[in-house]
Amino acid sequence: MSEDVEAAVERARRSFERREKFSVVFYPLLAILILLVIWELFTLAFDIPEFLLPKPTVVLQSVQQNAGLILQESWVTAVEIILGYLLSIAVGIPLALAIFMWPFFSRSIYPILVASQAMPKVAVAPLLIVWFGFGILPKVLIAFLIAFFPIVINTVMGLTQIEKEKIYLARSMGLSAVDTFFKVRLPNAMPSIFGGLKISITLAVVGAVVGEFVGGNAGLGYQLIVANGAMDTPMLFALLFGLTFLGIGMFLLVELAERLIVPRHMIGAGGGKEMI
Repeated sequence: MSEDVEAAVERARRSFERREKFSVVFYPLLAILILLVIWELFTLAFDIPEFLLPKPTVVLQSVQQNAGLILQESWVTAVEIILGYLLSIAVGIPLALAIFMWPFFSRSIYPILVASQAMPKVAVAPLLIVWFGFGILPKVLIAFLIAFFPIVINTVMGLTQIEKEKIYLARSMGLSAVDTFFKVRLPNAMPSIFGGLKISITLAVVGAVVGEFVGGNAGLGYQLIVANGAMDTPMLFALLFGLTFLGIGMFLLVELAERLIVPRHMIGAGGGKEMI
């Protein structure tokens, strides 16, 4: 009898998980479809000129006509995003560890970090263009400057926000400080760290586009400037959709990495620690 109950519970659990997965995909797609229909009807009802707000069907035609260009420019922007993002991880994680481990360093560097975020990156971008030219490096650096701060803050918060009882228990079991860090403190901080990583990847997209706006000769941001100068509004929307899908794809890759690295029961536990 107990085996029948367990089997029924397992079937119910799997059915619930299937419904959850379905709803995660279905409801956002339904909302997007409804918005597109409202958009189409709105432009038809008020006879809005195409150069002000093109119909979704017109934008779709522009996407089809310029698919090759959009894919080519998306690759350029994706490379800038990925390099800036990886640089933000390479700098942000060690910096967060240093802030966590050495209070003197934390007191010295934290005001500088805050000041670096108070400075508008659009104002810094022309200076980077002067220093490094019109190649890929300025775009990567701008993406890095925008993206690294959430990684630092969320990593520090994740490392510090742990129950003292867990640390005392680890020490009472004979674990050294290093073992306690890697076996207790770091795993506990992973949800918060990935919270910062997911925020950071979206900001890296913004940084790459800002760099292309200021001094680009390729990429989706550069093509947005070109389409704007030509008053090609359907192309503007097509490029914006391409940029949106690129950002969503990057975010989903980070989320996939989180699901592979962080234990399932801990995913989402760091949501309240996403400080930036």
